[in-house]
Amino acid sequence: MEETQTEIPTEPAPASEKGISLGSFLIDLLETLVLSVLLFVGINAVTARIRVDGFSMEPTLETGEFVVVNKLAYRLGEPARGDIVVFRYPYDPQQEYIKRIIGLPGDTIEIANGIVSVNGQAIEEPYISAAPAYQANLTVPEGSVFVLGDNRNNSSDSHNWGAVPLEYLVGKALVIYWPPTQWGLVPHASTASAAP
Repeated sequence: MEETQTEIPTEPAPASEKGISLGSFLIDLLETLVLSVLLFVGINAVTARIRVDGFSMEPTLETGEFVVVNKLAYRLGEPARGDIVVFRYPYDPQQEYIKRIIGLPGDTIEIANGIVSVNGQAIEEPYISAAPAYQANLTVPEGSVFVLGDNRNNSSDSHNWGAVPLEYLVGKALVIYWPPTQWGLVPHASTASAAP
């Protein structure tokens, strides 16, 4: 009895199989693009990225640093004294500033003899570059916050142009992500010594 050997032909795949692999590739590519767009939109809905421009927040934040901002912070919670926030400048809402919240709605702010007091209580401010060389005395209007730069004597802030309406808050600064040598959480500080 003779054995017959059958060889499997090594012909190229039929055109229909090539079409399936090309179609599969295009579907995978489309899914990747859609997922990328959804991630981009989702990330931008909850965060912002800003560049620190100027010296008003030194030594805490330096000019040229890039910061991630939590845009949901004040939709889901309330601002607190010591928060570093990004907000739209009240006199030109196209501009965004970054400063530290010192006073909340209804607080009385007094700045005199290099000391900032909230509701009659001096606050400790280890984060400032120098004590303020100016004076101010005001009550923060309802629906607003009082903000100051950490570089007190080189900052355009609430002591110059008044309180910031809450609806102008963009969000709370979270992380410094550029330059790599400065990576880390933005150092918020509690001003708990201020009495309500």
